[in-house]
Amino acid sequence: MKELPKVYEPQKVEKKIYDFWMQGGWFKGVIDPEKKPFSIVMPPPNVTGQLHMGHAMDSTLQDILTRYKRMQGYAALWLPGVDHAGIATQIKVEEVLRKEEGLTRYDLGREKFLDRVWQWKQQYGDRIVEQQKSMGVSCDWERSRFTMDETCAKAVRETFCDLYEKGLIYKGSRIINWCPHCRTALSDAEVEYKDMPGHFWHIRYPIEDSDEEFIIATTRPETMLGDSGVAVNPAEERYTHLVGKNAILPLVGRKLPIVADDYVELGFGTGAVKMTPCHDPNDYEVGLRHNLEQIQVIDEDAKICGGYKYDGMDRYEARKAIVADLEEQGYLVKVEPYSHNVGTCYRCGTVVEPLTSPQWFVKMAPLAKKAIEVVKDGRIKFVPERFSKTYLNWMENVHDWCISRQLWWGHQIPAWYCDDCGHITVSREDACQCEKCGSRNIHREEDVLDTWFSSALWPFSTMGWPDKTKELDYWYPTTVMVTGYDIIFFWVARMIFSGMEQMDKEPFKTVFIHGLVRDSLGRKMSKSLGNGIDPLEIVDKYGADALRYNLITGNSPGNDMRFYVEKCEAMRNFCNKLWNASRFSTKTSCPRSWRSRTSGSSPS
Repeated sequence: MKELPKVYEPQKVEKKIYDFWMQGGWFKGVIDPEKKPFSIVMPPPNVTGQLHMGHAMDSTLQDILTRYKRMQGYAALWLPGVDHAGIATQIKVEEVLRKEEGLTRYDLGREKFLDRVWQWKQQYGDRIVEQQKSMGVSCDWERSRFTMDETCAKAVRETFCDLYEKGLIYKGSRIINWCPHCRTALSDAEVEYKDMPGHFWHIRYPIEDSDEEFIIATTRPETMLGDSGVAVNPAEERYTHLVGKNAILPLVGRKLPIVADDYVELGFGTGAVKMTPCHDPNDYEVGLRHNLEQIQVIDEDAKICGGYKYDGMDRYEARKAIVADLEEQGYLVKVEPYSHNVGTCYRCGTVVEPLTSPQWFVKMAPLAKKAIEVVKDGRIKFVPERFSKTYLNWMENVHDWCISRQLWWGHQIPAWYCDDCGHITVSREDACQCEKCGSRNIHREEDVLDTWFSSALWPFSTMGWPDKTKELDYWYPTTVMVTGYDIIFFWVARMIFSGMEQMDKEPFKTVFIHGLVRDSLGRKMSKSLGNGIDPLEIVDKYGADALRYNLITGNSPGNDMRFYVEKCEAMRNFCNKLWNASRFSTKTSCPRSWRSRTSGSSPS
């Protein structure tokens, strides 16, 4: 038998071993009534994605659990897949169109643009899958799913129609988060808050038929054009006599009803708060309670609208002009520096604009109830347990979920509007006529569903639901969900309430939470900092085992870890020791007859 080399060279060994595993079908999940089931569904990476250290950490932990259970004799299934990533993918393809052909999606039209996206997906969509394989992950690749494939699409439509029929999905005009760059609505979970330097502008608001006035402070003077009221705390003695009267909006002259509401915090600021229901979520709620007018003054391009001298100006350009006019007309009292949390789009980083818009929503209160119970009574356990508190806090204060997105790539909402009677027909099959009046003069909703709507169904849609399948019967609920703490709100919570509502069963028994992989200085890896480390470069240099061993040692569940490239060298040296131990064992432990047979000689 040829002697093993003295130095372990993973580049010459790992791919051969992985190919051997794949050819032998060793990763397949096989239903066996004689064995206990164990199942994991992989958090689906974005189809636009490239393997990063977070993926490497996540897949290594899942791989360990799956291989361990296989060795224990379980019928183990690790089901992989990728997410269509609505906003990210559409932006990517639009960039390619613009750079290579000078076209926009509107130049192509919806149908041809979607054809281009599917072409892009076929060409580049499996790139991250091949990168995962280079890490040695033992998924059942034959069961791989895509959130836009036929099986998942059927599950999405069934869920939407079911929730609509139950009154849990509705269309209404409510305050939403709008990204002027991506030009789409965002859910609360898709808004990242960053501390940014700003100012407090203190502005005089005269009281109608009085010498009195409010001094009102705001961080966004451009929104004052949409003011429709002023609120004070009912216990604020200074202003009790003014409740029911009107303030006068500077620059505009609009009468603003003065209302008493507990939302206004006693002792904070000047004690009076301007109400702009169309451009602030808290003002929106106060406005509903007091029937304040909704006046939109910032449009979807983040420009001023509504018939003012500032119309067409960008919101920040208008801010400067409005402040200058306030100062000129004697309404500006003072300006103070003030740092505050500002909502930004989680995709592009643009400051989001709260505005009222007709969108589709999921009523969360009824769904949250079951999702809270299943964690409180222990049917689902978080590891570490402290993250259950994070989950429960969010679920107990959750708002209705805005699920419509102004995109073309995604699951198009299965709703048709009647141009004659205005009725909305929601259907599992494509509608040909209005279900109310029978008119064929109907058109389909253009918006698509939030990407997280389809991924919320991942634990059961990937196994064939809504059809009754042997996979669902055997492997659902799944055993464990392995993921980072940064998507508890985005994904974990939504999988739980979706599983409880559609399956009447929790989607998994345990949620194993890991932290983020940071650079050696403890900073989050990002393109802007240029501190990202490509896992594939580490694999090429040190081997997949060295990288994986590095990621899982010296850390505890739920905590962030610092990644040191130097540590990979030590891990590779450890792999080399195992290799040399194998060399020693093949020399000293193999029977002479076995060595003879492997060399092609006849037995002695």
